[in-house]
Amino acid sequence: MADHDRVEGAARNMGGKAKEAAGHVTGDEKLKAEGRADQMSGKVQNAVGGLKDSLRDDRRH
Repeated sequence: MADHDRVEGAARNMGGKAKEAAGHVTGDEKLKAEGRADQMSGKVQNAVGGLKDSLRDDRRH
């Protein structure tokens, strides 16, 4: 089963992409920057979740 961090990180990444796109459409630079920050945060959280998954899998073998 995927780690909670991976699921939440992927969701944050997708939300950030939507926010960045909305900022692009409306010309809102702050919204675009927030979207990029959310994406980066989501990618980091996803990576942490992947590491947790790897560690959990290594303990099982």
